[in-house]
Amino acid sequence: MKIACNKVNPPLGGLLTVEFYRAAAGNIDVVWGNDSSVTLPNSKKPVPYGTSNDLIRILENNFNKSAEPLQKVTMNHWLSFSLILDDEIPKSIEYLDKTLSTLTYLVGESLSVSDLAVFSALYVSTKFKEVSKSSPFKNIQRWMKLIEAQASVGKVLKELPNDVLENLNKSGSRRSPVNNNESSQGRQQEGKFIELPHAEMGKVVVRFPPEASGYLHIGHAKAALLNQYYQQAFQGKLVMRFDDTNPAKENAEFEKVILEDVEMLEIKPDMFTHTSQYFDLMMEYCEKLIKEGKAFVDDTPAEQMKNEREQKIESKNRNNSVEVNLKLWEEMKKGSEQGVTCCVRAKIDMKSANGCMRDPTIYRCKPETHPRTGNQYKVYPTYDFACPIVDSVEGVTHVLRTMEYHDRDPQFYWFIDAIGLRKPYIWEYSRLSMTNTVLSKRKLTWFVEQGLVDGWDDPRMPTVRGVLRRGMTVEALRQFIQAQGSSRSVVFMEWDKIWAINKKVIDPIAPRYTALEETPVPVNLKGVTADSTMPVALHPKNPDVGSKTVWVSQRLLIDQVDAKALKEGENATFINYGNIMIDKIHKTPDGTVTSVDATPNLDNKDYKKTLKLTWLADSPQSPMVEVYCVYFDHIISKPVLGKDEDFKQYIGHQTRWEIPMLGEPALNAVRTGDIMQLQRRGFFRVESAPAPPSPHSARARPLVLFHVP
Repeated sequence: MKIACNKVNPPLGGLLTVEFYRAAAGNIDVVWGNDSSVTLPNSKKPVPYGTSNDLIRILENNFNKSAEPLQKVTMNHWLSFSLILDDEIPKSIEYLDKTLSTLTYLVGESLSVSDLAVFSALYVSTKFKEVSKSSPFKNIQRWMKLIEAQASVGKVLKELPNDVLENLNKSGSRRSPVNNNESSQGRQQEGKFIELPHAEMGKVVVRFPPEASGYLHIGHAKAALLNQYYQQAFQGKLVMRFDDTNPAKENAEFEKVILEDVEMLEIKPDMFTHTSQYFDLMMEYCEKLIKEGKAFVDDTPAEQMKNEREQKIESKNRNNSVEVNLKLWEEMKKGSEQGVTCCVRAKIDMKSANGCMRDPTIYRCKPETHPRTGNQYKVYPTYDFACPIVDSVEGVTHVLRTMEYHDRDPQFYWFIDAIGLRKPYIWEYSRLSMTNTVLSKRKLTWFVEQGLVDGWDDPRMPTVRGVLRRGMTVEALRQFIQAQGSSRSVVFMEWDKIWAINKKVIDPIAPRYTALEETPVPVNLKGVTADSTMPVALHPKNPDVGSKTVWVSQRLLIDQVDAKALKEGENATFINYGNIMIDKIHKTPDGTVTSVDATPNLDNKDYKKTLKLTWLADSPQSPMVEVYCVYFDHIISKPVLGKDEDFKQYIGHQTRWEIPMLGEPALNAVRTGDIMQLQRRGFFRVESAPAPPSPHSARARPLVLFHVP
């Protein structure tokens, strides 16, 4: 296995993970330079990575096959936490120190990549070092010493080259390694929006042109939000245009859902158009090119044409007379038997090194019904021919396109010049590529048709609807796109980044609730004779979120894992209630706790070293809510697929599981779509709100929550 590391931005956590998995990986070659990539065993192609966390993810997915679903969820939490730790250091450190008060390692009973990710983030953080001077954070210091004492960690830190150590000390925080095709200036600009060339305030016009052949996915969201950014930054206009040049793919129902998706993204275009509005104009321009000898009609079979273009061989029809071409063009327009065998090709340069310039097709004969124009036309323009024409006619000043269109740019401008139209400016940016994901409409359609997901809005799908249903916020999407900016650096992005940003958005406003496992342990309180209530803030730091009523009774319920952590003769802090002295713990021979006897010790306000736990009152006056927490995993198990790899080889694993819980009565007030936090369990989006029994059923509808990564 070969790991290429960037000297300027060393992936410390990734290197710690490399050493952690050395036994499983075998021979590992670490190379220092400007590149950031990993070549896995049994693979010849290097996979680029962005941050240290990206490298950790790739290695974890490749070498840790035994992780349980809930272990993965917890690991995801800490990897996401490491990404945002430095942004809000006091809050992050306080949370981490409190968590480590009862833990040796962050996940389970032994060292894991979660420890390595968080350790590396703190190790290079000057902010953490500054904060630690005034507050020792004893739990974190203990844990840091433990991790640094691990043989694998010590080995990596000792063997780092001197110049790499200097860069780590200079950085002060984690910076993303970039590919060697980025200049130092490009590195400085990554994550920022680059000013548009020739852009004037108030005169910029951009466009978002989706094809109505499927639901919008997160890649489309990047395009739409990027265009919106420039529309707003330059006080310009955004054109929302449906590319309906192919009647076979155009679907009126998809148009409807795409408009809904755009509305969900809170994008408000200034103008809505269809490419089909300009069919007559484009036919005129096609005839103009034919009459001027700049285009010809070709009846060469498709496969033969493809081979000739690859071999730079001119078509036998390339030098047909204008009269012959116009006659065949008329047959195409009629959709005749002869016409359907023909297409119109631009006469550019068959010897060009750029395949896009080798006489591309600009019109096809397709006597099919078009959703908008019916049977009015038998010929339809290709996207590559229609796009520059409509961009010019609609006044688009800046065409934002992904790098994959780069070879088509000369063709775009050739059509503009050949027809004599106003020339827009093309601005390229990197296509959004996410790990463990396919964004091809064909492949996503396959998942839906095979019933492997519940539909286009399934939370495992990378569609706009899917990620929003899972608990993503539009604001987080917007910040995620802005964090990338209009960079041209091509890397696979980990989902960690976007979910970490999402947590920063929802944490200040998400109300807190309590839920326990289905078989809780009773805690019998001495001296409590009557049930009582107390008001509790729904958010400890944001009073605007509101409050809830919490019941207290002589019998409280806690989770088995918390019951096992209790110690007789010591206080435990019951969150929102106070300290309780643990008198007696009753256990079975196998160590399972059956009940706990305890005495309220509410006058004791020392919460520093106590076990913090959540609880519910076991009382008829405080009826519990039936809750189902639903967790999801990636539908594709391999982070990055090779160019020729079949994605179907990496499906079939469990990607959805439910955990039944018991929730507090206040959960009856939540509504579908709300995002909230179950204390000590993470964030959730309400998929289905609870409801009382209906006249047709004696059973209440349970609360269904989707876990937000």
